[in-house]
Amino acid sequence: MTAFAPTLSVITIVYNNVKDIERTTLSVLNQTYPNIEYIVIDGKSSDGTLQIIEKYKDRIARLVSEKDEGIYDAMNKGLAVATGDYLIFMNSGDEFYEPDTVQQVFATAPYADIYYGETEMINDKGEILGQRRHKAPKQFTWRDFKYGMSVSHQAIYIRRSLTGPYNRKYKLSSDIDWIIRAAKKAKTIVNVNRYVAKYLVGGMSKAKHRESLLERFNIMKQYYGLIPTVLNHFVIAFNLGWYWLKNRRTND
Repeated sequence: MTAFAPTLSVITIVYNNVKDIERTTLSVLNQTYPNIEYIVIDGKSSDGTLQIIEKYKDRIARLVSEKDEGIYDAMNKGLAVATGDYLIFMNSGDEFYEPDTVQQVFATAPYADIYYGETEMINDKGEILGQRRHKAPKQFTWRDFKYGMSVSHQAIYIRRSLTGPYNRKYKLSSDIDWIIRAAKKAKTIVNVNRYVAKYLVGGMSKAKHRESLLERFNIMKQYYGLIPTVLNHFVIAFNLGWYWLKNRRTND
């Protein structure tokens, strides 16, 4: 029987992030897993980012550097050129948890539609901040985003045939919609029960928090219905309040 060794398309989106791009790039290129197609989509950076990427261009399957119309336009460009069996986005500032992470993910079980794991937060100095507030569910389904994004996009490997383009109607939270759409089609979803990614805290959705929350509400309403989404937001608010209270006590 042939060993299960699918090709993974790793897509990195970057624009003017000279500080973090090399760390992300090396995290991908230093994976022990051999079947990786690395795709970098750069938004025509002007701060030296492109010069760093070009140091590794002989190990990058596809490098696109051109103006885009925002992050989801850039991510769609990555999807359009990807040829792997599975996809993952590891955007600038984020990284795989360990050099053997991809190998360990695919060793968990063969031929799943989706693999997912846990994410650790880091700050812009690379210091560990601990686990995300949303712990990955024990068994993930498309319904599990009703209380928030319980699996981060850096921690989810999706069979490419299940994916479509990001809906650019959403400017900040289209990744939630994209994952739900794929998860609805998935037959087998495997929890790898390990940390698989490090996530750089911040980003556009943090900077435009209110707009992001409104988009998330509309996405959840579309998939789960208006009344359940309103009720679920009471649970989200309670969980958030409890989380901050607990952490304030810990820090005091």
